[in-house]
Amino acid sequence: MPSSMLESPEGAPGLAESFLPPLGNRWLHTQTVAERARKATPAVPEQERDLLVAAAWLHDIGYAPELRDTGFRQLDGARHLETLGATSRLVRLVAHHSGAAYEAEQRGLSAHLAVYEREDSALLDALIYSDMTTGPAGQRLAFDEHIDEIPRPVRAG
Repeated sequence: MPSSMLESPEGAPGLAESFLPPLGNRWLHTQTVAERARKATPAVPEQERDLLVAAAWLHDIGYAPELRDTGFRQLDGARHLETLGATSRLVRLVAHHSGAAYEAEQRGLSAHLAVYEREDSALLDALIYSDMTTGPAGQRLAFDEHIDEIPRPVRAG
């Protein structure tokens, strides 16, 4: 799939739908995150709005069992997008969404995540906002409520 297609309104949802529906609530979560991102597009420059929505659709594809390598969804999803020829920016957004650096540290995977530069941008902030205010079954949550629901990973090693 060409990288431009991955960032299109049709391509990103289609790719997400090819992996996530069997995961039940994860698919509901992803659909709501994408909708919240669409509503958050005024927070980012116009030329980045499609990228925000695409990243929202694809942010959790790393949960798919067939993409699982490290068990760290951000990294597994980013690596898969990379194999598909996704733009570096889309790959990096997926790699760094929603506290990825902290989770990577807990899992002993910081060096692997560091391969993908983290940007400091309104785009990443909008993606994180969209994800962190959506519960695991697609319900809307306050940020603090979402943090309380996140399972704490066991440190590798």
